[in-house]
Amino acid sequence: MDAEVQAYVNGITSVHRPLFERVHRLIMEAYPEAGLVLSYGMPTYRVGGRKLHVGVWQHGVSVYGWDKERAAPFTSRHPDLVSGKGTIRLRSEQAAGVTDEELGELIRASLEA
Repeated sequence: MDAEVQAYVNGITSVHRPLFERVHRLIMEAYPEAGLVLSYGMPTYRVGGRKLHVGVWQHGVSVYGWDKERAAPFTSRHPDLVSGKGTIRLRSEQAAGVTDEELGELIRASLEA
């Protein structure tokens, strides 16, 4: 992990750190070759020409850069997590209601070529 990304991760509060680490783990398990850089001030995972931004905010974790059509199965099951155009907000208290399989589905819809 590069120094900028590591500094970002080190700054994540203990309240939201487990959720960020869960999303990070799922991305890296699915795409061990993913590049990880800081872009737009947040960790950004790159696989080929695709990228997925994962930011930590006061509410929890937000995911940006997912494909609306390809993520439709996820967003139809969790419409309450969609916030605005292109944002999925995972509040830490809601995350228990989203399985690793479902998050993996969202990740694959975002990063598969």
